[in-house]
Amino acid sequence: MNPLLRPQQPPIPPQGFSGKPGNATPDHTGVAPGDIAVGVVVGRASEYFDFFVFGLACVLAFPAVYFPFAENRLVGTLYGFTVFALAFLVRPLGTLLGMAIQRRFGRSYKLGAAMLLLGTATAGIAFLPDFQRLGMSAVILLAVFRVMQGIALGATWDGLPSLLAINAPENRRGWYAMLGQLGAPLGFLIAASLFAFLWNNLSTQDFVEWGWRFPFYVAFAINVVATFARLRLVVTHEYESALQAHELEPCRVRDLASSGQGQGANIFIGAFAALASFALFHIVTVFPLSWIMLRTQESIGNFLEVQIVGALLAAAAMPVSGLIANRIGRRSTLGTLAVLIGIFGFAAPFLLGGDAKGQAAFVLVGFVLLGLSYGQSSGSVTSNFLPQFRYTGAALTADTAWLIGAAFAPLVALGLSERFGLGAVSFYLLSGTICTLLALRLNKTLAAARD
Repeated sequence: MNPLLRPQQPPIPPQGFSGKPGNATPDHTGVAPGDIAVGVVVGRASEYFDFFVFGLACVLAFPAVYFPFAENRLVGTLYGFTVFALAFLVRPLGTLLGMAIQRRFGRSYKLGAAMLLLGTATAGIAFLPDFQRLGMSAVILLAVFRVMQGIALGATWDGLPSLLAINAPENRRGWYAMLGQLGAPLGFLIAASLFAFLWNNLSTQDFVEWGWRFPFYVAFAINVVATFARLRLVVTHEYESALQAHELEPCRVRDLASSGQGQGANIFIGAFAALASFALFHIVTVFPLSWIMLRTQESIGNFLEVQIVGALLAAAAMPVSGLIANRIGRRSTLGTLAVLIGIFGFAAPFLLGGDAKGQAAFVLVGFVLLGLSYGQSSGSVTSNFLPQFRYTGAALTADTAWLIGAAFAPLVALGLSERFGLGAVSFYLLSGTICTLLALRLNKTLAAARD
């Protein structure tokens, strides 16, 4: 038969969508939410591991290694927390730079370059000579490597969390939203376990001289594995087609800001809606370790082990948060937990300032609340973004939440607690609660106005 006379086949619809004209509902056969979740968990766990390794080192090693000139260990720890915050300050810049690279060269090139930069910075810290050898140059290079980490982590945004939220069945979106956040307790679990092992099995001199560097070597190795795992995922035709079909591509910030319909404002509403959870994030992970180190005689190794148990509880609480959110809604879940975080804040001085049992209770209860709240903090209002702005809007919302809620949390909490007592932690968490409730209320009002 003449090929030109053969009956024409109907066009194949984009993968991940039903064949009904004008219907943008995923059919879940092209790209399975479970497959997307694997890439999200792997990517986020490696990122959080990097951050927690640096944060724990700020308490356990950096005061002696890079800030021995400080008048005491407290000041050295505050210097370390200042450097720690630099990554959060430049993270939005990294996001914008990564999106510019993606528009010009593609998603896989952007992700590969970002992970290469992250690996270089992490390896640089691992091999960086101490203050005794390089003087202030060591401190400057530490800050430079930390800035590189922040830029790299901002540029690693791949859109998979947004794709996961869109592709998930509507009645299970709370569950799938939780999976991306599961990387946080997993990252902390690995980081704290490594430091606990080294702290318990090395002399103080060996730990300061070389032991603290080992987690950074591990972080570099994990970054290499995560890079290949994520690239293998995002460069496939199925995922590229799904991301493009959902318009999950970067837009210019000026287009987002000038689009009208409150698209630019959604970034700040979304960031403040998650503020209680982000404020709690470092208050139960990095800050209490510094308080125990500086103001008590408790064993650091034992306290790290308690935090490891807390991380396990947070990981277990996150699936529960997904079930709760599926039942009452993600925003209601976030608001309820913000109130509980505020109440927990008032108990902080009595628990953390008490004996070992009280300190353990502070960590364990705090981690459970963190798992429940942080499990639903991502993208709680990003559905407000129009499709063409969602990729950029979701990334900048997360960056802003980290900057406002978590960047300076260890620095502020330790500084204020030293000056005014642990009651300062109560007001810090309470302020996060108030901001979250106001943002959720504003979002509800704006949504009603749009309807």
